[in-house]
Amino acid sequence: MTRFTAAALQMRSGTNPEKNAETLSRLVEEAVAKGAGYIQTPEMTGAVQKNRKALMAVLKGEEDDIIVRTASSLAERHGVYLHVGSTAIAVGGDRVANRALLFAPDGTIAARYDKIHMFDVDLDNGESWRESAVYRPGETACLARLPFVRLGMAICYDVRFPDLFRTYALAGAEVLTAPAAFTKQTGEAHWHVLQRARAIENGAFMISAAQAGVHEDGRETFGHSIIIDPWGRVLAEAGDVGEAVVTAEIDTDQVAEARGKVPNLKNIRPFTLEERQAMQASAEKA
Repeated sequence: MTRFTAAALQMRSGTNPEKNAETLSRLVEEAVAKGAGYIQTPEMTGAVQKNRKALMAVLKGEEDDIIVRTASSLAERHGVYLHVGSTAIAVGGDRVANRALLFAPDGTIAARYDKIHMFDVDLDNGESWRESAVYRPGETACLARLPFVRLGMAICYDVRFPDLFRTYALAGAEVLTAPAAFTKQTGEAHWHVLQRARAIENGAFMISAAQAGVHEDGRETFGHSIIIDPWGRVLAEAGDVGEAVVTAEIDTDQVAEARGKVPNLKNIRPFTLEERQAMQASAEKA
């Protein structure tokens, strides 16, 4: 049996990484005061900036990034695992990684994950996004083995690709994650059902910190940072605007219990796809 307190930090990151680092520090302090040993921040913790030129102007490599330095210091100071849901990292030339980083209690980076699936969409009311124009997609999933839990790392739009989360579950993950900066439009339609579905179909906890509210660059994010248990029950949830710290106790025995009740991971069977033409016969031939 392993129990620990997890925290999801809800932010409304602006365009200035230094100010966002200050917010990060304050919210981590609050999470630690609530007893959290694992703390997760949202996607784009360091800067929410849709203007490519302006984003590039504030980007740094991993070693020089203020969010990386701040998170490392906070993890070491408080002796916690601090999961930066993602931040933009310069990776050479004009390319950027949307990178998640997990810091161990000694301040070292225990795991990295670059967002695999790019949010290239055209929504209603003219809302359009092309992440692939800025970000270099990742190619490797990351299962992080903490002393008290196995954690599958993902970011935002990844949540729409269930095979990634199924891969983690089959590899033994008890906690799945999808820290996000969901748009208000897609969040209102799909946030809760996607988060709960990934938990239910894999018999795992789902922890997803989120950005919330109207940002300096003009975008509006959905919020509702959430922690869900393996049976699909919402254990903690933030609101739709502004900063928050939500916490819940994670008992990994509940993963085995849920998977024992509904052993769908064990019941997976191979199959083939057959495509057949099923056109209606014409009246004359009938």
